[in-house]
Amino acid sequence: MIKLMIVDDHSMVREGLKQLLELDEDLKVISQASDGCEGIKKLDEDRPDVLLLDINLPNMNGLEMLKEIHERNIDVKVLILTIHNEIDYLMKAVEIGCNGYVLKDSDSNLLKKAIYSVYNGENFIQPSLTPALNAGLAGKSMLDDKVNELTRREIEVLKLIAEGLFNKEIAATLDISERTVKNHVSNIFKKIDVSDRTQAAVFAIKNNLVNL
Repeated sequence: MIKLMIVDDHSMVREGLKQLLELDEDLKVISQASDGCEGIKKLDEDRPDVLLLDINLPNMNGLEMLKEIHERNIDVKVLILTIHNEIDYLMKAVEIGCNGYVLKDSDSNLLKKAIYSVYNGENFIQPSLTPALNAGLAGKSMLDDKVNELTRREIEVLKLIAEGLFNKEIAATLDISERTVKNHVSNIFKKIDVSDRTQAAVFAIKNNLVNL
């Protein structure tokens, strides 16, 4: 059972999502909040696995709440669920450290896929938004000194992370074991000072490693 929390300032949206998601017997909405401040409080109380977070919220907006979650090191996967398809919102959410980003007009199968992906430790950006994200991040490119700390093999692994490959797929592509890939990923995260694959992909795109 995946425990979900919904933070959205529209009660009808929250209830509609609850009814829709709970058609899946493995999903359970255990908590709801109408603004960011209430959301932070309920995160501490209810301990959900995945947070569905809107951006437009009173008192503390979704991006501010996401930042607060990271600063307080709250253990929850955050899936941004919003009407905003503008690249600036997406880039900001990714840079702060969301685990996923999906638009509210997406179909239910895509939303459920995103929930399962982030719950299982992967990151999920709605596919239709990926080209704009890559273009926006590439436009802000500025070489980071941390690149020089990476080995050639680590750069190869990082490039494949940025392309959205999972560890098993990276192992097959580079003809190495999945355990070796996991070790490389761990070393990469330490060297470039990131905590998840989305942040690693952002680093790769900013530093033009995807084009090497």
